[in-house]
Amino acid sequence: MVSRDFSKFIKDKQVILLFALVLASILCISVFGISQGLDLKGGSLLQLQLDQPVDKATMDVVTTVIDKRLNLYGVKDVKVRSSGEQLVIVEMADVTPDEIARLIGSPGSFEAKIGNVTVLSGSDIESVEMFTLEDTSWHVPFHITPSAAKKFAELAKGKEGEDVGMFLDGKLIDEEPPKLSSELANGVAVSELEVTGGEDTREAAQTKANEVYTVLKTGSLPVKLHVAGSSTISPELGQQFLNGTLIAGFLAILVIALIIFIRYKKAILVGPIILTSISEIIIVMGIASIIHWNIDLAAIVGLIASIGTGVDDQIIITDEVLSKTEDEEGTKQSRLRRRLTRTRLSVKNALFIIFASAGTLIAAMLPLTYVGFSRGASGIGVLSGFAFTTILGILVGVLITRPVYAKFIEIFLK
Repeated sequence: MVSRDFSKFIKDKQVILLFALVLASILCISVFGISQGLDLKGGSLLQLQLDQPVDKATMDVVTTVIDKRLNLYGVKDVKVRSSGEQLVIVEMADVTPDEIARLIGSPGSFEAKIGNVTVLSGSDIESVEMFTLEDTSWHVPFHITPSAAKKFAELAKGKEGEDVGMFLDGKLIDEEPPKLSSELANGVAVSELEVTGGEDTREAAQTKANEVYTVLKTGSLPVKLHVAGSSTISPELGQQFLNGTLIAGFLAILVIALIIFIRYKKAILVGPIILTSISEIIIVMGIASIIHWNIDLAAIVGLIASIGTGVDDQIIITDEVLSKTEDEEGTKQSRLRRRLTRTRLSVKNALFIIFASAGTLIAAMLPLTYVGFSRGASGIGVLSGFAFTTILGILVGVLITRPVYAKFIEIFLK
């Protein structure tokens, strides 16, 4: 009898779907991995405040330039996103905010002047080549457009030996600017130029050259900005968070199993409730790995909340079935048919309650999700991970794991 029930259970379409999704999720996690938030993997977060509110097009330019600068500079795991009309959030791994605040906190406006006359600007630059080092001196070659080369030749003609000041955001790049050579002062247009400078050490020269190269390569920002706030979490602290979360989750599973056993006195119920909860976690993690959703502390809290509602729903199904009184009239076969009918009706009633409850909870989470995505990772925006993961866990539960548990109850407790 038990083997026949078990065979019937594993052949059910919903059970097969659950097994397939769990295996697919494990495969996706092993291939794509799980993207961890800063509070788990460690890193830095910068809040950049624009001097004035901007429209979406201008904000897109700002975020694109910042993202290019950081990636070109060599910063790992960079994530740049807007938050409202005046705030940009930057997340980085393995770097402190002070190291790059100067790089992304400046507009990146480049000018070259001979005397008080501007002979070149950032918009004249067509391409930038990789910098070179000579001991503590550095060079950043670049090419200018033909029209800019003609203008430069006209303005520089006859000014051999004069200082060519290179300015970045109004500040002189080298306190000892290079002299204008005779080749550049003869009135002939030249498209190949370079920015030069010198530092006290080779390491400082490399850092400065990289900064100038990066800013020239990515262009200038359309609006001024400054660092409004920053925070740093060490990888060790993030690992402590993760270990604490895993331990808390394991203890929660043990407590749930104990409570279920005490409540129903049926060991057969403990395994399915725990297994469906674990499978729900695996499926949610698999989806997160596919869409590259960051799993941070807020997302973990949302996952725990969805698992909690899942256990609650399974208890509703179990109570609905076990609360029905036994009818002793009629033959054994007729009693069995009536009991099976009552079980199916009870499961349907329980699933109706569960779907109604899930709809209410999802409706309550949607505004929080919208506000979170529109605001980014600042203020109330940090709760978007909680809301999104909760909704995702609930959908996986009501569409996949709850029906499988209901099928188990229908078959084995009929």
